[in-house]
Amino acid sequence: MSLNSIPTKAVMIGTGDMARGHIRRILTHFPNTSIPVICDPSEKMAQIAADLCVELGHPAPKNEPDLGKLLATYGDELDVAFINSPHKFHHEQAVACLEAGLDVLLEKPMVMTAEEAIDLISVRDKTGRTLVVAFQGSLSPEVRMADKLLRGGTLGTVRNIDAQVWQDWNQNQTDTWRQVPEISGGGFMFDTGAHMLNTVSDLAGEPFVEVAAFLDNLGKPVDILGVVIGRLQSGTLVTLNACGEAFPSCHSEIKLVGTQAMMRTGVWGKYLDIRYRGHDDWTPIPVPPTLGVWEQFMAVRLGQIDNPSPPEVGLRMAYLWDAIRASAANGGSAVKI
Repeated sequence: MSLNSIPTKAVMIGTGDMARGHIRRILTHFPNTSIPVICDPSEKMAQIAADLCVELGHPAPKNEPDLGKLLATYGDELDVAFINSPHKFHHEQAVACLEAGLDVLLEKPMVMTAEEAIDLISVRDKTGRTLVVAFQGSLSPEVRMADKLLRGGTLGTVRNIDAQVWQDWNQNQTDTWRQVPEISGGGFMFDTGAHMLNTVSDLAGEPFVEVAAFLDNLGKPVDILGVVIGRLQSGTLVTLNACGEAFPSCHSEIKLVGTQAMMRTGVWGKYLDIRYRGHDDWTPIPVPPTLGVWEQFMAVRLGQIDNPSPPEVGLRMAYLWDAIRASAANGGSAVKI
């Protein structure tokens, strides 16, 4: 069954820059998907999104800024929800949509705390609906291939995982909601850095049991710099380094060191290399073509593929983030999970 052949009605919750990028890709490549209604408290943002839909040959969606009213009015007409709102609202909005009978594609980070993650998984299970978290790393063929090789023992015993991500984030996000801690839930480590936390949690395949962390706000309301040392349940040691005040750039690396081989990729995937024991050079690992976020979400809904980015990974990340915040608040003292 072709994904393009299935009529799907979606509500877009939040219509900022990222959401509009998704709207453009969805309406361009999935002509049988329509967006009859959007949910945004900003009439300006909603109008820009409506104009984009018209530009792409679709009717302008209505805007209902109150999600409860929207679901009561239009819920029976909708199939799915794509949540692109600020982090604070993810849990409440995802729960409301699942309970209204919609499948949910949820932007990163999944939720703000482990408590919210546990509750969200419970609601997912109770409603039987689909919930996919839109982390490009977990959805990338590079990370999925890396996971396959790890579980297959290609690296031997993994002793060390080292990850870093950097971006000129502070310069770009000053005076935005992303630097308001009550709404964002954190700074660079929980925004762009969330990709690192999630992809490492995904590749680790097991929980962290101990974490020590330092966060530096550089005078801002949220963290700009961060460094984390952690230990997995198996004993593997992990280091995470986030720099949100770099020169204009946005890049990353995750390196996994095993007894038989080393592997490296990015927090968004994008590349995958391996270096075998006894070899001096890195060798690129071929992977299948990249599939889009919406395409994979639709395939999961139809049972065509397993969920590559389930909320269970989001729960491991949430436990990690809770521990990072607790350790940083206590001067970097180790926190047991």
